[in-house]
Amino acid sequence: MKHCLNLIIAIVLLGVGVPEASAELRLAGIFADQMVLQRDQPIPVWGWAEAGDKVTVILLDQTKSAIANEHGAWSVTLKPSEADSHCRQLRVESGEQAIVVNDVLVGDVWHASGQSNMAMTVGAMAKELEPVAKDIAAAELPQLRFCRINEPESSKPLSDLRQRATWSVCGPKTVSHFSGVAFYFARRLETELNVPIGVIDTSRGGTPIEPFIPRAAFDSHPTLKKELELGDREDLEGIWKLPGGVRARDANWLPGRLFHSRLAPISRLGVRGAIWYQGESNSGVQEDPRDYQHKMRALINGWREAFGNEKLPVYFVQLPGSGAGEGWPYLREQQRLATDLPNTGMVVTLDLDGAGIHPPNKIDVGERLARWALAKDFGRSVPFSGPMFERQEIQGDRVILHFSYAESGLMVADKDGLAEPRETPQSELEYFEVTGSSGKWHPAKSTIDGKKVIVTSETITSPIAVRYAYAINPENCNLYNRDGLPASPFCSRPELLSYDPKLP
Repeated sequence: MKHCLNLIIAIVLLGVGVPEASAELRLAGIFADQMVLQRDQPIPVWGWAEAGDKVTVILLDQTKSAIANEHGAWSVTLKPSEADSHCRQLRVESGEQAIVVNDVLVGDVWHASGQSNMAMTVGAMAKELEPVAKDIAAAELPQLRFCRINEPESSKPLSDLRQRATWSVCGPKTVSHFSGVAFYFARRLETELNVPIGVIDTSRGGTPIEPFIPRAAFDSHPTLKKELELGDREDLEGIWKLPGGVRARDANWLPGRLFHSRLAPISRLGVRGAIWYQGESNSGVQEDPRDYQHKMRALINGWREAFGNEKLPVYFVQLPGSGAGEGWPYLREQQRLATDLPNTGMVVTLDLDGAGIHPPNKIDVGERLARWALAKDFGRSVPFSGPMFERQEIQGDRVILHFSYAESGLMVADKDGLAEPRETPQSELEYFEVTGSSGKWHPAKSTIDGKKVIVTSETITSPIAVRYAYAINPENCNLYNRDGLPASPFCSRPELLSYDPKLP
């Protein structure tokens, strides 16, 4: 498909001079050339004009009008449209003014957010992974569109973006600036579905989860309530000292602040779902990962409420082993516990090679996220999850572990770089531990029995719980299902885990 003419969004005056600012017709800042609108959902279009003015919106074969209210706000909702790869024009008119948005496609729109591992670009990946250069050269993918929102924080929800958004068409000259995770996620979806894919990236490096949670969702747990109270007072030290709190370094870390500026202004826009990669800044040096599962649920439920979709799919990434700190094992478990929400899925990344806090292999991360979307949202028959602990069965000195997503059976395997995992039947399962009534954890022997794992220990003859891969950087975690996806770290009785951060 040839690229459509890329024009800058502009106000077109029909035979008159520039109107007064109060009478200026405006369209919400997320609407810009090269954007993607969500298919198969009502299409909201909104903006501002002189109070009482009639505003008409034209898209495809639809025309709809509204009257600007006493504050100048107007909005219309167009009927759902099927996916459309042809370049269309969105036109908004009021009196002698018109706004034209060119090169509009209709497909699936996804939010991508979190911190620096979501923000890490394809170009940054290419510096460490040679195969990425080939992907950049082959990235002539005009159905992929990316929008990066970099708004600074705000103490209150904003009605519009401070700076008009810019959408970019994916190509060899632009793809290096896109989120690596989001690019490989979107590329897989576009390949499988053959529809336009739009990604809105609102991530910000170094931030905890709190600034991305809507204010209303902080009412869901005592720790969150206290964080919001302290955040409203901008008491950074108080949030840091709070059990289950976070080391807030500046206003960008405070509750709701980035949701207010980056997501609230575009919350009316129709989207298919969201992907999320965060956790490092809730479990770093002198940071307390306790209660993260409640924060994760608050984020998901808060977004669903704000976006008007109680079933919004949200797929997130569990922390890797690379660059890990002492709080990471606990936070990984907290992330696993948050998967109890419907229409969510978690990608395990412990088996991906890397060094430092930004492992470069975002290819597998994006592909694994896409598997969840393809299976759950589009009914594709693709494996989408590695084994997830389901329940334990204690028989004397043995603990029998049962897993979901183990229908294909379990195996011991090794993953080398970007290659598919390779079964290594002669290798022993690693990183299983068992505990008894003393609460002390001991290394255990573990063997696969079809879809189950049997755990024993010469030290513990009356076991009460098992944990797997509970280490800062558990290299060579080698439990997989036969679909080639890794098992999540887990503790069979999470209440036995404790974390005592070195708070100030």
